[in-house]
Amino acid sequence: MAPSTPPAAAAARGALTDQNFSEMNPALSAEVVEALHRGGFRRCTPVQAATIPHLLSHKDVAVDAATGSGKTLAFIIPVVEILRRRSSRPKSHEVLAVIVSPTRELSSQIYNVAQPFIVTLKGVSSMLLVGGLDIKAELKRVEEEGANILVGTPGKLYDIMQRNDASLDYKNLEILILDEADRLLDMGFQKHVNFILSKLPKLRRTGLFSATQTKAVADLSKAGLRNPIKVEVKTEAKLMSKDAGQQELGPSKTPLGLRLEYMICEASKKSSQLVDFLVQNSGKKIMVYFATCACVDYWAVVLPLLNSLKGSPIISYHGKMKQGPREKALASFSALSSGILVCTDVAARGLDIPSVDLIVQYDPPQDPNVFIHRAGRTARYDQEGDAIVFLLPKEDTYVEFLKLRGVPLTERECPSNTEDVVPQIRSAALEDRNVMEKGLRAFVSFIRAYKEHHCSYIFRWKDLEIGKLAMEYGLLQIPSMPEVKHHSLSLEGFIPVHDVDVTQIKYKDKAREKQRKKALKRKAEEEAENPKPEKKRAREKPEKPKRKKTGKQRQSVQTKEDLDELAHEYRLLKKLKRGDIDEDEYEKLTGFGDSDGEASGGDASDLDERKESGNNSKAQKKLKQRGKSRGGSRKFEGKSNMKNKRR
Repeated sequence: MAPSTPPAAAAARGALTDQNFSEMNPALSAEVVEALHRGGFRRCTPVQAATIPHLLSHKDVAVDAATGSGKTLAFIIPVVEILRRRSSRPKSHEVLAVIVSPTRELSSQIYNVAQPFIVTLKGVSSMLLVGGLDIKAELKRVEEEGANILVGTPGKLYDIMQRNDASLDYKNLEILILDEADRLLDMGFQKHVNFILSKLPKLRRTGLFSATQTKAVADLSKAGLRNPIKVEVKTEAKLMSKDAGQQELGPSKTPLGLRLEYMICEASKKSSQLVDFLVQNSGKKIMVYFATCACVDYWAVVLPLLNSLKGSPIISYHGKMKQGPREKALASFSALSSGILVCTDVAARGLDIPSVDLIVQYDPPQDPNVFIHRAGRTARYDQEGDAIVFLLPKEDTYVEFLKLRGVPLTERECPSNTEDVVPQIRSAALEDRNVMEKGLRAFVSFIRAYKEHHCSYIFRWKDLEIGKLAMEYGLLQIPSMPEVKHHSLSLEGFIPVHDVDVTQIKYKDKAREKQRKKALKRKAEEEAENPKPEKKRAREKPEKPKRKKTGKQRQSVQTKEDLDELAHEYRLLKKLKRGDIDEDEYEKLTGFGDSDGEASGGDASDLDERKESGNNSKAQKKLKQRGKSRGGSRKFEGKSNMKNKRR
């Protein structure tokens, strides 16, 4: 891959270069320059100055540039110019350009940005292909209308190419653009992208655009690009050190006009700090990022209820919303001059929302690459903007981690005199069951998302202070969940609400409350009609019939028993020799009495004679008798003799 070109390096010093679109080499057509002037674009950004000439000179490019740097125009202008230079007008179903991007919103945005330039081409049509629409209707539209430029998501393009391969002709394709290439692969579109590449001719121009380069992107560039030129555009970030008079310059992957800050605060005070920060910046257009869709749903309900934020326009936006409400929410926020959008990472990439002043990352993203994309929703093109991330005390290492990745941050002090909003949140939960339930769902979803952090050595979920986090969310009780039960996470800092039966909290929405009461009544009636049977004691399972032992098993059991008895009798014999017991006792204990149960007779001389001749014979006699009665005398004698030899 070729190195970055000098224009890119020179242009990196500012948001705009001295290069005018009208003076580019190769020259742009008058129609495109006029369309640029109508849109307010006269001078190039660094990425545009570096990329457009290469694509117009029949070269492939792999572009690594900060978000908000003007990448969209950097590939739309070459696409339009390349198609303008064709000698013949294309057929209706002849595809000449394909632009792939990861999300519906980004594809729609690219399509809308491209329209003023595409209309300057005679006889060239375009089509937007994104999810959320009926595939049969889309296939019918493609068959009837056709298109020369396709803009869409990998999933929808894959469906169209796979099911309607015959109606569209890709043989003469001129250029392929893969926008946000790292995200295309992260979202699991690799199979779709590979299929799209396989359907397109290899003799084409290809542009790979991404704000973050990963190994997967590098692999994709090897597979889809032919000896590409790498265009890498970085900005110089100014860092204010603690000494007010000094500044430090360093390379950054963020836009030049972006000021990045971080604030470290305790979990129990995090929501209060957020509200205080939003109040301080009232009148601005703000995007607030949360970890999960459930968190967005919760805070979108809670924030408007707080005294200090009443009347502020607050709009929610996340990936689990249906396509219609999502588009409406985005359009509503775009039209506002000031307001708050609470959102997830679905709003992190590529979206060009006008005049965003401030980005608040309430929860740091799971993927550190997304941090740059979130912050890049402000300070776009040649504008300025601010971004801040909230961190817990144990997450402070994240700052150094980002600095090493070319994303420098400065610290903002956490104010100590902010108003505590937790009582207001709890009061809202006591008055409305909807608030209480959404809070519990948000809390659980946050902890489970925290476990999936890519930087798990910084964001260690087992170090979470659950008690303080529950206070941050204004919960009335800590939910019962395995992560809390089985891992002994800290509950310190939680102040329970006493004398409250959470089962009796009602919905403020009368229709929902009526439905809840009906459900409770129905459940009570079902339980009355079909009472749960008392739990019966578990029946004792019948013993499984024992398997018949093999000859070896029986022999080993018998041998062990006999050796135990032999050891016992040997101990008694030693006692007899020492005089601890007499012969009568010895015979009783060993069972050597007469058949009627009396000990055999004998005087002292007889006893002495036995002692002299050795009493082992009696024990051996007994063992022989026992061995015979069990049918194993020979075998056992052999074993006992070996035992005696060892002794």
